Amino acid sequence: MSELREGSATVTAEAEAFYTESLKLLIQSDIPFLLGGTYAISAYTGITRPTKDIDIFCRGGDFPRILSHFQDHGFETEIEDERWIGKVKHGELFFDVIFNSAVAINPVNDRWFKEEHRAVICGSDVPLVAPTEMIFSKSFVQMRHKYDGPDVAHMILKQHDRIDWKRLLAHMEQHWEVLLIHLLNFRFIYPTERDRVPDWLVAELLERMQERAKLPVAQTRICRGRLFSREDYLIDVTEWGFADVVGEEGTKQSLKENGNG
Repeated sequence: MSELREGSATVTAEAEAFYTESLKLLIQSDIPFLLGGTYAISAYTGITRPTKDIDIFCRGGDFPRILSHFQDHGFETEIEDERWIGKVKHGELFFDVIFNSAVAINPVNDRWFKEEHRAVICGSDVPLVAPTEMIFSKSFVQMRHKYDGPDVAHMILKQHDRIDWKRLLAHMEQHWEVLLIHLLNFRFIYPTERDRVPDWLVAELLERMQERAKLPVAQTRICRGRLFSREDYLIDVTEWGFADVVGEEGTKQSLKENGNG
C-alpha cells in the first residue's frame, strides 16, 4: 500500500459538507471507485486550488450502481452523457461520476485499479486514481478554455517514481504522439529534471516519429483535434473538409469535455 496522503481544495463550507457526506456514502456502498480531479492533484503535488466539484471514477458496470445508491439516499442524479458521465446533485452542488472520456478513448477498467494510492479527503480515507492513469486521462484535456498540461507536468515532477511508464505507454499506444508532446513539454519546462522521464521511453517515441516521417501522407484528411476538444475543432470538420474521428455530435459537451477536473 502507498503512503497515506492528504488532499485539499478551496471550496465553500457548504460544498465541503456535501463532499464529506458524499464520500462517506460512497465508502459505505462498497462499490469500487477512485477519486481524481483537483483533490487528487492536491494529494499528489501539494497544490491547492479552487474546484467546483469532485470527480469520481468507476468502471462502466458500476456507474449505474453509484447513481442508484445516491438516488436511494435522496439525492438527485443525472446522466449527462450515457457514453461517459453522470452527476449526483444537491441543490447547486454536484459531483461527477465518470467511467470514460468524452470521446471514449480512455475507459476506466481493471488496469485503473491495479495499484492502491490513498489520501484523506474531506475527512475520509479514499482511493485515488493512480499517477499513471491521472496522466493518461489529463493528457487529452486540451481546450481553449481548459488545458491540463500543467497538471501532467506537475504529476511527472512530483510522482515520476510512482508512474508505471510501460503501462502509460500501453494506455496511449494508439495516440503515442500525445505522450511525446507532453514529455517534450516537461523537458522544456524543467530542463534540470529531464532524468525523471526514462531515457528508453523518449528514445522509443522519437524513433517512432522518425519512422513515421518516412511513410507517405495518409490519403484521408482527418482532424484528430476533436479528441482534445469537440468545439474548438468543429470548424475543421464542418467547413474545412477534414474527416471527423469522434462522430458528428459534439457541441453540447463544449464546457465539460474529457471528464477530468
